[in-house]
Amino acid sequence: MYEDVSEAEVERRIAACHESVRAVVVYWREKCAGRPMPGRTDIDPIDLKRFLPSIMLVDVVPDERRFVYRLVGTLEVAGRGYDPTGLSVAEAFYAASLEEGLATYEYVVRERRPFCFREPYLTADNWHEEEDTIYLPLSGDGQNVDKILVYSYSATYKPRLNDSYMI
Repeated sequence: MYEDVSEAEVERRIAACHESVRAVVVYWREKCAGRPMPGRTDIDPIDLKRFLPSIMLVDVVPDERRFVYRLVGTLEVAGRGYDPTGLSVAEAFYAASLEEGLATYEYVVRERRPFCFREPYLTADNWHEEEDTIYLPLSGDGQNVDKILVYSYSATYKPRLNDSYMI
């Protein structure tokens, strides 16, 4: 499924995404500064302030958890109905299936380049979700992906938490 996605196909998807997704990609590319990917220290949250509610930062870890949510924006938390910070993607994925959820992260680590998801799917509570999601690799050593910056724009956003500070 994701193994066959070419770099050209990912670029086509990015071009078709919501303008906010494209803006995050432009920022990431600027921070690459001629490298395959920037490091986490190159990313300044102040630069991404308007996107932060929909951003997640996922650690790539060398154990059976593989991918762990380090930071989850408030809109992402409200959309899920809980905060998955500290949980593995396998424990708290938000995709049509566990395999699909993990495949996107595996693609980014294996290919060391962005992945763009743009397919409608049903959530666990049978909500028809339509979102543009970009997965952007980060590397502390310039070679190996150690974090993945994820940004989503949902055309059919449905909060599952109604706390006023989250919306």
